[in-house]
Amino acid sequence: MRLTTKGRFAVTAMVDLSMRQTRGPVTLAAISERQHISLSYLEQLFGKLRRAKLVTSVRGPGGGYCLARPTGGISVAQIITAVDEPIDATQCGGKENCIDDRRCVTHDLWATLNEKMNDYLSSVSLADVVSHGQGKQVQVIKDFRGRENQAAKATQASADKVAA
Repeated sequence: MRLTTKGRFAVTAMVDLSMRQTRGPVTLAAISERQHISLSYLEQLFGKLRRAKLVTSVRGPGGGYCLARPTGGISVAQIITAVDEPIDATQCGGKENCIDDRRCVTHDLWATLNEKMNDYLSSVSLADVVSHGQGKQVQVIKDFRGRENQAAKATQASADKVAA
């Protein structure tokens, strides 16, 4: 799976922005300082986020960036895609030319993983990430972890029966 710092930094910066925009536009310099992300890198990312209509910019003294819509209306997947970050675990980028212009035997596995990742990241809003970061239980994140915990408990129960 390939999710580079571009996607991670974009999400981090958007979470920072959403937590602070109630006081007015937020400068990239302030986000850069708080999140330890290069200012020039943030400028590139926010140019793409602005073109995707996820943020708006305010010029002049007291200027900066604001979210273009409510936090509940922006998904993590939208942020990642806006900065040209592909969510793709396939070797071929979905073109099915994995090996010698032929589809590899595991292509469907990675293509299905792509769908699951996209579904999950599309189901998590910026509001969810902010709420979770503030210690509140977020349904979509809690459910995701709940399934992992249930699977681990079931595996442990099976192992205990075999050992007994």
